[in-house]
Amino acid sequence: MSKTIVLTAGGSGGHLFPAIALGLALLKRGYPVKLYTDDRGAEYAKLKSCLEAHIVPAASPFRGGIRGKIGFVFTLLRGALVASRLLRRHGAAGVVGFGGYASFPTTFMAARQNRPVILHEQNGYLSLANRKIAKMASAIALSFPTVEGVPQTSARRVETGNPVRPEINRLHKRTYIAPKSGGPFYLFIMGGSQGARVFSDVVPEAVAGLDEAKRQRLQVTQQCRPEDIKRVRSAYDAAGIDAHLQSFFDNVPDRLAATHLMVCRAGASTCAEALVAGVPAIYVPYPYAANDHQTANGRYIEKAGAGWLLSQKDFTAERLRTKLICLLENPAPLASVAASAANIGRPDAAERLADVTVSVINGMAHQDV
Repeated sequence: MSKTIVLTAGGSGGHLFPAIALGLALLKRGYPVKLYTDDRGAEYAKLKSCLEAHIVPAASPFRGGIRGKIGFVFTLLRGALVASRLLRRHGAAGVVGFGGYASFPTTFMAARQNRPVILHEQNGYLSLANRKIAKMASAIALSFPTVEGVPQTSARRVETGNPVRPEINRLHKRTYIAPKSGGPFYLFIMGGSQGARVFSDVVPEAVAGLDEAKRQRLQVTQQCRPEDIKRVRSAYDAAGIDAHLQSFFDNVPDRLAATHLMVCRAGASTCAEALVAGVPAIYVPYPYAANDHQTANGRYIEKAGAGWLLSQKDFTAERLRTKLICLLENPAPLASVAASAANIGRPDAAERLADVTVSVINGMAHQDV
């Protein structure tokens, strides 16, 4: 019988998407897979995958003041006990941790039980949960060639890329077609799981200032917070712009396939999906992300010529309008950036991470894969 592999991740899409992608790759290889996560992650896994999910209590150490910190300690202890029992019950041959507070109890207890631990880091800066376990890990899989914040450790480091959903992987072989002169220009604005208010503030003002001929070419699809949709729709209607607004898109692969330019945050999953799909994008990092890791993500992409990086401070209607005018009048850079994005996108990331995982649990942590 094949060895059971445990995946553990926080409940956000940025942690869960790559965990689920790895889980599917391991299932195809005949390995039983269990997912340990929090309540939100378990609900998502039930809806979006066939992985068997188990809830491990977890909490943030940075919420609720003194009372919250005391609660965090007790929750952490409960999570460690639950993870310890689950690991023994499932006979886990190894654990792959994807970060997030919900991953820490499982990776910590796996290391204490002398089970191999592989960490996967989605961002350009090693997350807190992964940093706390790094010195106990057998291998650290990275999404970028260089990742900041990795401590000195004997763990093997390997760049695997960040696994994305199979529907996104299928876009990697498509040919990006730049907008034709005078033709429709498809603009997709996506602001993470909650939407980004700054996009609702800046983008409608930016496009409303375009001349009429350019406004008529734009076809806008934008994610907005529910409370922002009414005012954003009014702004687009007043400018005579065709806009489709939703608070959540469940057909992101279809949207990416039709997109000429995306404006988005620089979260790990967003970056990975845009690169694999070969979509040119303007990345506006969330300025309050831990260790400013979204800026690290965007910096790597811009350096590779695979997108444009704008800090939120510099993301103004005037700056965005100027960029749109340049690209509407001369779309050639879009095709060049799309090609660079596809070039550094890693559609094989799930398989590469599966190779690392299998090599570690089979006792070959120092072999090339």
